[in-house]
Amino acid sequence: MTKNEYMKTLSHNLRRLPKEDFDRALEYFEEYFAEAGEENEEQAIQDLGSPEEAAKELITTLAAKNVTEPPTTVKRGISAVRVGILGICAAPIALPLIAALLLLALMLVLVIFMCVLCAFLFAVSLLASGIIATGGGLALIFSSFANGLATVGVGLVFIGIGLIAAHAFYCFAGWLIARFSQLLGRIVAKRRPEHGHDEKVKTGRKAS
Repeated sequence: MTKNEYMKTLSHNLRRLPKEDFDRALEYFEEYFAEAGEENEEQAIQDLGSPEEAAKELITTLAAKNVTEPPTTVKRGISAVRVGILGICAAPIALPLIAALLLLALMLVLVIFMCVLCAFLFAVSLLASGIIATGGGLALIFSSFANGLATVGVGLVFIGIGLIAAHAFYCFAGWLIARFSQLLGRIVAKRRPEHGHDEKVKTGRKAS
């Protein structure tokens, strides 16, 4: 197997990773081969193992890394959950256990989604109510200044509470997703065997 064939197969096996992790992984392997040199290409391939094995090891390493380095943003958290699910599928786990874990993960995703959706709808309803009340109050000022001013005040209060709720919703969603990605990472870490060249494949970067 040549380096190009190895990279093509590896790329295919890593295609479901989030783009950032995918690009970083391929960059690492390209650098690995470049440092080894063309004359040591075969030895480099032997050291890395088959592209299928290298891909599985990289995915499980990324998933296990979520335990010690949880995501700090909602976007990154969603990617981490995706990697965690891929890690469960890549880990050497019996098929019935994989099915049970994936079903559990699906249920947890649905619970998280419903919690986040409820918080989101609550924040949106507050903002919408505040905007409507403020608009109505401004129109009412011309016929009844006191009532209009009071209505505008209530509307602004609702907008303020809605903005606070929206921020709280965003923080809550990030926290919940991060904890879920850590849970998936722990499952993968417990089932992940030790590999001889594990230290060389670290989320797309060489270990120092």
